Amino acid sequence: QVQLVESGGGLVQAGGSVRLSCAASGRTFSLNAMGWFRQAPGKEREFVAWIRGSGGSTSYADSVKGRFTISRDNAANTVYLQMDNLKSEDTAVYYCAAREYGSSTPNYWGQGTLVTVSS
Repeated sequence: QVQLVESGGGLVQAGGSVRLSCAASGRTFSLNAMGWFRQAPGKEREFVAWIRGSGGSTSYADSVKGRFTISRDNAANTVYLQMDNLKSEDTAVYYCAAREYGSSTPNYWGQGTLVTVSS
């Protein structure tokens, strides 16, 4: 099993920045990638960004490209999401996710952290 614990988030003004962190523990050697999803009020959960453990390749949702940056610290088993130029539509609960080798969908989820962007 893998445990994911998020931190960061809170209230920020439009145009501002926030950084989220996600620390993984447990069987982290089984993980192929870590990333972020989000769920806005009344909407379904959606993909935000992934980063692979080997090589560090990244992928982003079109809605956040150029504004959000995902990175990782392998030694600390931690992934970060730097969110810049925030918009009101970025308001959501952000969930850390982790995917095992051989899996195309997340196997583990964090508890979620709320980011509220005020206009």
